[in-house]
Amino acid sequence: MLTVLYHGKKAYRLIESMLTHIKDLAAKLAPRLIEIRRHIHSHPELSGQEYQTAAFVAGVLSSSGLHVQEGVGKTGVIGELQGTSQNGRLLAIRTDMDALPIQEGTNLEYASRAEGVMHACGHDVHTTVGLGTAMVLSQLAEELGGKVRFLFQPAEEIAQGASWMVKDGAMENVSAVLGVHVFPSIPAGSIGVRYGALTAAADDLEILIMGESGHGARPHEAIDAIWIACQVITALQQAISRTQNPLRPVVLSIGKINGGRAPNIIADKVQLLGTVRSLHPETRAHLPNWIENIVANVCHTYGAKYQVNYRQGVPSVQNDYTLTQLLQSAAEEAWSSDRVQVLPEPSLGAEDFSMYLEHVPGSMFRLGVGYKERIINHPLHHPQFEVDESAIITGVVTMAYTAYKYCQQNS
Repeated sequence: MLTVLYHGKKAYRLIESMLTHIKDLAAKLAPRLIEIRRHIHSHPELSGQEYQTAAFVAGVLSSSGLHVQEGVGKTGVIGELQGTSQNGRLLAIRTDMDALPIQEGTNLEYASRAEGVMHACGHDVHTTVGLGTAMVLSQLAEELGGKVRFLFQPAEEIAQGASWMVKDGAMENVSAVLGVHVFPSIPAGSIGVRYGALTAAADDLEILIMGESGHGARPHEAIDAIWIACQVITALQQAISRTQNPLRPVVLSIGKINGGRAPNIIADKVQLLGTVRSLHPETRAHLPNWIENIVANVCHTYGAKYQVNYRQGVPSVQNDYTLTQLLQSAAEEAWSSDRVQVLPEPSLGAEDFSMYLEHVPGSMFRLGVGYKERIINHPLHHPQFEVDESAIITGVVTMAYTAYKYCQQNS
């Protein structure tokens, strides 16, 4: 018993000492990490076009002593850090690199230099946190006791990059995966963890309504595809509230309508494009038939033809309980429990991080980036979205310490 207690206390002191070491290393890197983040923010690149970002990331990883692979998943980068353990366990840390087609309106001195392109979703911060974590852990390789693979992913915003990376072998031999996403509604210095569903499944919907053209003055001689399309949209929204379980949410949004030729011509064809979000796999499975039945009934009533194209996108991010528990305990040890929130609700946004979870267990945490003194922190995808850069160190320490604890558990 005395021996067990002795080794237990000794191990605890070693882990506590490692946390202090990680914090010290991160603090020394802070000015460099802010430079990195601002450089990436100034030079945003759209999904699948992250060539300069990828080259920059590869350079930082190489200079930190990691084994680097470029061109993974088209424009993705992998950096691998070999620990001292021979147990074969491999932790992946995923961050994304792409920006959005948004004109920046922040007036920051390091604002986007690319017309109409902006890091409005915080992927510049994600990439910096990934690089910072790699830089810290590269200095602890001998003490790490495990292997870590850093995945710098392209094209998250179009929900394709994760699949590209997986197809190119990014998840081979991986045992678990961790991810991070900024969250402006949480103040910088804090993080949020979520057990179970973190984000929604996101599917693409196209509905084609085919009527018959005619003169705008004689609508009774035509089959008005625009009017029928309006009935379809209304019927879908009303049916959600009356036929779907309100405890298993479904959000269906039509974001684009194409149709019509001239003001005085009845449209014979309308295209509706939208997104469908859901949290539960059972609900998601029956949505294509449910939507088609409603469209069919409306079109049959008014004499139109139709076509429904339903494409499944990314599934819901389902955080693994054990890894989320590890993340929470690491963050609480690093920052205290009052700076770690257990998020009570999921988001109906989507994240292709879920594609990695089809292969191994994983967990993604929310990194608070909000300014505490501001009344309004603009949301993600807003042209004036800003982050409190002090959050970068919070993210690096949380990720690095969680990775260390994971490797120690499995060494």
